[in-house]
Amino acid sequence: MNTTALGKSELQVSRLGVGAMTWGDPAGLARLNPAKLAYGSAHGFAEERQAVEVSLAAGVTLFDTAAMYSAGASERRLGELARDKPVVLATKFPPNPLSRAEHLPQALDASLARLGRRSVDLYQHHFPSRRIPIPQLMELMADAVEAGKVRAVGVSNYSAEQMRMAHAMLARRGIPLASNQVEYSLLHRQPEVNGVLEACRELGITLIAYQPLASGALSGKYGPGVRPSGLRRWLPYFRGNGLQALVPVVRLLREIGEPYGKSPAQVALRWLIEHEWVLPIPGANAVIRRQA
Repeated sequence: MNTTALGKSELQVSRLGVGAMTWGDPAGLARLNPAKLAYGSAHGFAEERQAVEVSLAAGVTLFDTAAMYSAGASERRLGELARDKPVVLATKFPPNPLSRAEHLPQALDASLARLGRRSVDLYQHHFPSRRIPIPQLMELMADAVEAGKVRAVGVSNYSAEQMRMAHAMLARRGIPLASNQVEYSLLHRQPEVNGVLEACRELGITLIAYQPLASGALSGKYGPGVRPSGLRRWLPYFRGNGLQALVPVVRLLREIGEPYGKSPAQVALRWLIEHEWVLPIPGANAVIRRQA
């Protein structure tokens, strides 16, 4: 697995990452995490440990989580599994939708405690919000970098305009904006038309692609008469016309991959990797099944 710099930061990452959104053992209401209800969770510690081991064996070293995932349970599990391993850990602020920019220092310390680390490799703003002014937040992000608690700064779900603002604010402190994590796949091409991909190329920012397999629609497992379980089955990809439209796409991916012994999922991920500034992060279950 080749490595590359994350944006213009000094952080070296693999060209493929792993999303750990459904990892961990949440308690109380956190067990109702929408991601777990949609995708299901890994079958406990052993499967999550296998995901880390299989990923590292394949050269995948970037693992992505967030404070909001299962109220911190994903961070705790990832920190436990990554201890003393050569991994790059990414997490996100805020811990809940009611947080404000001034809560970042405390939230960062809490994330570091759950991860069991003194610094986080990539710290990202999870989603833009009127409660969190971008200039104020980027100043606090820069403070965290200068304090040695953050190695690289990223954002998530930012528009091109918001990304340019964050980039400009960090540049005033001599810090690059390393990444913008947005949904991107063969079935979700919005970054190509809303200016995000173009801005990433122009500014030297890595686009981290979440849901690169379109919630599993590009895995080759689903089609008419075969839908996923959980809340995911109600996504447009798996209903009515969406399900019918999926058939020729998966057929083409299968045709492309078969001469090389590759699955539709591998072809879909490769399409993203071939974009110089794009880094896909499929969910851990996809990694396990692809290697099985």
